[in-house]
Amino acid sequence: MDVKKKVAIIGPVYPYKSGIAHYTGLLSKALEKKFEVAVFSYSLQYPKIMFKREQKDYENKTFQASDTRYIINTANPFNWPGAKKKILDWKPDMLIVHWWHPYFAPCYQAILSGMKKRFPVIFVCHNVLPHERFPMDRMLTKNTLKLGTLSSVHSKEDASDLEMLLPAMPYKRTVVPTYNAFKIKNMSREEARELLGIREDEQMLLFFGIVRKYKGLKYLIKAVPDIVKKLPKIKIFVVGDFGGQKEEYEALMKEYDTEGHIKVYDEYVPDNEIEKFFAAADLNVCPYVSATQSAIVQIAFGFGLPVIATDVGGLPEAVTDGKTGIIVPSEDEKALAAAIVRFFEEDKAYEFRANIAAEAERFSWDRTSEIVEELFAEYGK
Repeated sequence: MDVKKKVAIIGPVYPYKSGIAHYTGLLSKALEKKFEVAVFSYSLQYPKIMFKREQKDYENKTFQASDTRYIINTANPFNWPGAKKKILDWKPDMLIVHWWHPYFAPCYQAILSGMKKRFPVIFVCHNVLPHERFPMDRMLTKNTLKLGTLSSVHSKEDASDLEMLLPAMPYKRTVVPTYNAFKIKNMSREEARELLGIREDEQMLLFFGIVRKYKGLKYLIKAVPDIVKKLPKIKIFVVGDFGGQKEEYEALMKEYDTEGHIKVYDEYVPDNEIEKFFAAADLNVCPYVSATQSAIVQIAFGFGLPVIATDVGGLPEAVTDGKTGIIVPSEDEKALAAAIVRFFEEDKAYEFRANIAAEAERFSWDRTSEIVEELFAEYGK
């Protein structure tokens, strides 16, 4: 009987909130089919002075990894040698490390130093460089990622950033798999719409996720007058924590007379409440100004929901223009409005949903597991 290879993962996982925590949980479940897996997560992810919102959500265990050890205090250097020893004592054959922000650089550098001499260290780069740039972010990123054997990136933009920082670093470009674990109640469209107060004759757009400037919500707001001219019954749900910036967007909504068309949910949505929004929607909109990739697209695809997205980062690689959604220029509310109107006037919903189902294998977590097998064959000892 063959002994299973051991894969260790460093990163956030249940009960931590975030798309990356969800990614870790789903990745762990996929890898467990072929490998022995342990997740080495955080006893403290961010200090409260840096991240004031609640960091954990215990309500939905769908993304829970079966073997998780919460051992890494990212803010305490005295913790790092002990955390490193615990990972090494588990004797992994490969280590996968989630990377998305240089805040983690000092902690990761202390833990990962010398490890790639023992086994392959693979960085999964959700963002090579952060969305909100700051001094020294390149140096911190470079000095951390060079401790890896190989990196995985999800977009051309991240590949370009990695090549700029570490020209000799080998990497693979992979898609973000579909987040299909939010179908907790298998809610019908009718049930979801009843909960949200949406009539059958109304069209519903969904903008979902923490509101940040780079996500381009203002362009969706500016597009509303042109959309309403053609689709007077349109309802746009903006669902996500505004992080104290709500007044700025409310002023914009007033300026563009969106009353009766935009409904705002300024709050973090627990995992078990996400389903109703995606099940009720006709279309998900990602009007991003910049992006590397977006888990929101893959949540939408998990519900068979078409996506209109901008031509930035990895979004055009995830959304197949004219098949699973529509790609539009960024920072262009006129083009965004025209695409939304065209989707409904040409009745693209059925066709796009069928294409999303046909592309499911391309975004499967099993494919991600196969890539890890390929990495073992190439870099394993």
